[in-house]
Amino acid sequence: MLIDTHAHLDSPEFAEDRDEVIARALENGVKTIVNIGFNAETIPSTIRLAETYDFIYAVVGWHPVDAKDMKDEHLDWIEELTRHPKVVGIGEMGLDYHWDTSPRDVQAEVFRKQIRLARKLQKPIVIHNREAHQDVIQILREEKAGDVGGIMHCFSGSWETAKLALDMNFFISFGGPVTFKNAKQPKEVAAKVPLDRLLIETDSPYLTPHPFRGKRNESAYVRYVAEQLAEIHGLSYEELAKITSENARTVYRLP
Repeated sequence: MLIDTHAHLDSPEFAEDRDEVIARALENGVKTIVNIGFNAETIPSTIRLAETYDFIYAVVGWHPVDAKDMKDEHLDWIEELTRHPKVVGIGEMGLDYHWDTSPRDVQAEVFRKQIRLARKLQKPIVIHNREAHQDVIQILREEKAGDVGGIMHCFSGSWETAKLALDMNFFISFGGPVTFKNAKQPKEVAAKVPLDRLLIETDSPYLTPHPFRGKRNESAYVRYVAEQLAEIHGLSYEELAKITSENARTVYRLP
């Protein structure tokens, strides 16, 4: 059985066939899905999804792309929602220097506020890091994020960055890009991540794995990430599925 630790099944891209997509995930051995609400629009839809399906859980937070839109009342809202029995973490939060739609100082401040909230509530955090490795690590250190730990979502950095995150009590999660034929660095990093810190995800509808690259991603495809990581670590598919599911239950404190 598999756990997709990061999905966006509330996305409009699933509006026409969401129930079928979720059914296909179950048919492909996906036992649990963690859906991420990351702004004013997706937090409510994520909560609704978690309330509708027993096996879907929620993480709520504020994405760096939308950092400029976050107000203090949004942080209060996130804090209130963490009392919901299906909310298992705070995020995705972090820095995004690729799209750069919010000023970098605003991104950093919103990131810091969420880490402080997570420490106050003792909730794990989910990190979005795009082309901002050094600054993400620096903020995690300065804000003592290791006190709560969490997940480096869809990790794309070097082994040096991964090791710094591991030292701060983070799990390293891989998605579709690790299956790409030209994905030399992700495969090399995945090979070095200790098995007890390894996670799998889809980030659906984004980052679709091979052999469906270029099409819409969905939670059923997390099995291709598991197969790739099993091959990298010299394990059977079943062994890798069991290990990553246990890790997901640990970090998110799932039943």
